[in-house]
Amino acid sequence: MNNVRSYQGLDPRIAPSAYVDETAVVIGDVHIGPQASIWPMAVVRGDIHRIRIGAGTNVQDGSVLHVSHDSRFLPGGAPTILHDRVTVGHQAMLHGCEIHDLCLIGIGARVLDRAVLKPRVMLAAGAVVPPGKVLEGGYLYVGAPAKRTRMLTDLELEYLGYAAAHYMELALKHRATAA
Repeated sequence: MNNVRSYQGLDPRIAPSAYVDETAVVIGDVHIGPQASIWPMAVVRGDIHRIRIGAGTNVQDGSVLHVSHDSRFLPGGAPTILHDRVTVGHQAMLHGCEIHDLCLIGIGARVLDRAVLKPRVMLAAGAVVPPGKVLEGGYLYVGAPAKRTRMLTDLELEYLGYAAAHYMELALKHRATAA
């Protein structure tokens, strides 16, 4: 597959149960966990640092995941780490950040270097999380820069798990169609 490729000896590692659409691009030091899915036109580029995508996480159409390299401006650089059952909405941009379990990243949202989203954060469409900001779990964040607006309802908390499960099921159907 030309869309999944090595970079300077760093090979992507993709779990056998993961789904990577044939139009998505995965480069370099990228690990994609079991039942994770990378959808059409997504770019996951681990060329200058590592990217880790956890079990059951989905990266939807047109999203871009990248990293920052180690330099005097950012000692140690910034990897991109998505933990388990994260839902990344269409055209999101995740750059050198860490997103914990059961978060939802809204359509077109941006999360920048060394920002951290704790478990069960819902980030609204178009929101921007500035470098280094830590978002506490259990809340909805909106705006640019992202601001905490309210606690998530029980239904919204339930939806975080539902969204991830839905994409795991949808990926199975796409894999079966492609086979």
